[in-house]
Amino acid sequence: MKVMLVQPNSASIVKTVLGTTSPPLGLAYLASVLRPEHEVRIIDGLTLDYGAEELKRELKRYEPDVVGVTATTPTIYDAYEVAALAKEFNPDIKTVIGGPHVTFTAKETLEECPALDVVVRNEGELTAKELLNCFEKNVPLKNVRGITFRQNGEIKATESRPFINNLDEIPFPAYDLLPMDKYKFGSHRYGVMMTSRGCPFDCIFCASSTLCGKIWRARSAENVIEELRKLNTEFGVKEIEFMDDTFTLSRRRAEKICDLLINERNEGGMDISWSCSAHANTINRELAEKLKRAGCHDIYIGAESGSQKVLDFIGKSTTLERVSKAVKTVKQSGLNVLTSFIIGVPGETVRMIKDTIKFAEKLNPTYAQFTICT
Repeated sequence: MKVMLVQPNSASIVKTVLGTTSPPLGLAYLASVLRPEHEVRIIDGLTLDYGAEELKRELKRYEPDVVGVTATTPTIYDAYEVAALAKEFNPDIKTVIGGPHVTFTAKETLEECPALDVVVRNEGELTAKELLNCFEKNVPLKNVRGITFRQNGEIKATESRPFINNLDEIPFPAYDLLPMDKYKFGSHRYGVMMTSRGCPFDCIFCASSTLCGKIWRARSAENVIEELRKLNTEFGVKEIEFMDDTFTLSRRRAEKICDLLINERNEGGMDISWSCSAHANTINRELAEKLKRAGCHDIYIGAESGSQKVLDFIGKSTTLERVSKAVKTVKQSGLNVLTSFIIGVPGETVRMIKDTIKFAEKLNPTYAQFTICT
């Protein structure tokens, strides 16, 4: 089948402020799994700045059998528009949507958007592969786990699909189907990678532990290095952001990745600079210094609040003292640190918000990010 995967063009603070975007990893992973059996294209509408006319042009040029679209909550209505354009071009096109928003609002999504046929919930690789095979053979969808779909005017949901245990078995994202020359900050080409999925923490504001499971699943260090080498040699990428919720959750694995990167640098191989995220409970001086030697320059730490009461309420599983120690450790190791804070948690008072601002000033990070609780 001919499959078109679309990232809608939506308002983006990152694009507005920094003038750049990131590769849509989720779509690239789907493409890598689907293309051994199907013809696949990816349209990164956000990066290419595609509006309705450009998408109509691509639909006419490619004539897909299936259009898949991804969406977060802020981009959901733009995704609806993509589905509507696909159905307007050809009512027989199968329209599929995935992503964090629709995983939790699958029935509501299909009720809101008549142009969508199927919602893929949670991890999409194996589900999408099975779904496409059903489309191709024109067989009922009721046995495809992990979807919500229309059947005789009703909305049906199948049982959830188990999470993928061995992430090394998933092919690398189909980077060659993306406009890799467009992902630049200044003159530096950069990429993003996901080296683990799932999160064991219980932060109430975050979807990760439900979207990708509470059991942390990690790729092997060797597999991570192999993908880095591919990005570096084939696409000229020299800067990477690891998108894992907590890159340092396993200290042993983080150190092994660092050791392999240090060996690469010492032996005249690839020289990659990078950034990652760390929970305050998972970083110490020895690890921070090794991250630095391996090319890391920035660590993202979720500080969230200057009120212990708020930290406890949101299930952050840490203390103000641990956050302070983590930030100090990272800074003393010569790394930049970005601390994120959430304003407007239910039950938070003006005093607590002021405590958060004072805490941020006391931490004195390289960068501080403040977002409204939604």
